[in-house]
Amino acid sequence: MKLGIDFGTTRIVVAHADRGNYPLVTFDAPDSTSRDWFPPLLAVRHEQLLFGWQAWEAQEEAGWTVVRSIKRLLAAGGPQTRIEVAGESFPLTDVLFGMANSLRAALMGQSSLEASSKERFEVELGVPANANSNQRFLTVEAFRAAGFEVLGLLNEPSAAAMEFAHGQRSPFQKKERARLLVYDLGGGTFDASLVELTRGEHTVIASAGNATCGGDDFDELLASLALDEAGISEDEREGMKQAEVFQLHEECQRRKEGLHPNTRQIAIDLGLVRPAWPEISVAAAKFYDACRPLVGETLRIAGEVLTTRSPGENCDVTPEALYVTGGGSELPLIGRMLRETFGRKVRRSAYTRSATAIGLAIQADAQSGYRLREQFSRYFGVWREGEGGQTIVFDPLFAKGLTLPNPDEPPLSINRRYLPVHNVGHYRYLECSRLGSGGRPEGDITVWDEIRFPFDPALRSEASLTGVPVRRVANTSAGEVEERTSCDSNGMLAVELTTISDQFHREFRLGRWSAAETSVAPARLGRRRRRA
Repeated sequence: MKLGIDFGTTRIVVAHADRGNYPLVTFDAPDSTSRDWFPPLLAVRHEQLLFGWQAWEAQEEAGWTVVRSIKRLLAAGGPQTRIEVAGESFPLTDVLFGMANSLRAALMGQSSLEASSKERFEVELGVPANANSNQRFLTVEAFRAAGFEVLGLLNEPSAAAMEFAHGQRSPFQKKERARLLVYDLGGGTFDASLVELTRGEHTVIASAGNATCGGDDFDELLASLALDEAGISEDEREGMKQAEVFQLHEECQRRKEGLHPNTRQIAIDLGLVRPAWPEISVAAAKFYDACRPLVGETLRIAGEVLTTRSPGENCDVTPEALYVTGGGSELPLIGRMLRETFGRKVRRSAYTRSATAIGLAIQADAQSGYRLREQFSRYFGVWREGEGGQTIVFDPLFAKGLTLPNPDEPPLSINRRYLPVHNVGHYRYLECSRLGSGGRPEGDITVWDEIRFPFDPALRSEASLTGVPVRRVANTSAGEVEERTSCDSNGMLAVELTTISDQFHREFRLGRWSAAETSVAPARLGRRRRRA
């Protein structure tokens, strides 16, 4: 069974391929209703962990701390990262596996699929367009460990473009090519992608985004305004338990999702957080004013993507439509500001919260007739010495905008050959959103792990080279070295280092795999707002 899984910040949405149709999977909720989403919730009590609907039920029981928006922790996570909740600490990898395993169990026993315990789930997973390779790796590994067969990863706005093309097939068949700007504002992230649509193949021209802008931020702004209106002091806010923060954000999310263009006042029942707190009203205009800077940032990013040109073009190509998707985009203010900026080209998806999952299911379905060409959304490279060690230069191995291979094609490969001048090769990789003067990395920069390779044959038996000083030597005895960096269809990167004379060889998966143990924790109320 082929599925598209949109692992969202506030909802997990699943669609499945069914003979050319791509219906959503519904789940049996504890309140005896049927929902077309699965809650990505974590509940913690002492050393116990619950996920999904079990975590949903636990919010009514004493002693449990419920955490939402786990996906937001992935951007800063690695295999050694731990998540801290209610005084307890757990490996982030265990939390992700538990979430994926809980989803699989629900698909088999509490969903409209009626799948058996032996069902093979072949899945296409969605990730933010600006997700770094650590986030991609952790997502894939969690779902594989839970028993899913991962067909591939697809950037979320690209998946939405697949859904758009599938639903708008006839109008677009009249043209040799058409362009679509996808505006995807989810619960935790914003992405924009410019996609060129043809009859059989879709190509991503450019992507950009903001990993810290989404519906969660609107919830927090509304929560802060509600506490202001109620006169809740800073000391009281700082003293709120994680469970109270969860209840406040849940209440604000419900009220936000119930807004319509004619809403004037937003009622917030703070008694759900603490019984002594009142029910108050926040003026919708005041809330929208607080949201405008965040929405303005998404418009700025979309505008930059819109002006991107394909190689060889000497003029901008106007897109046929701006396609709006993602649950966060349902805020009335966003539609208003988009129309003010982009005019009549704005088209809102009929499946705002599920377009990505549907597009992922289309991508998973080999019979759909579509072929998508993704691109690098950032520059990726390595620092190297220049001018005999007098300076450091950045070598961009894979350029932003470079088209990724399809799953049935060999990985992209960049080869370098050189004579080493050190006893140990110390490679420091990074990815960045743009290059500045002299080719130096600028903008949004993600620093990856450092890897070490023994050029000196005497060091090859060392279990770890971390403590070995790197020094320049006249002759390493290694001779020429070949460095081969590759990237597959999922954007996963690896490097192979080989000494030509004796074929000593090592392979490394690139990311932050050797990083020392770090900890992340769900954001407390107001931290993101004050930090901004």
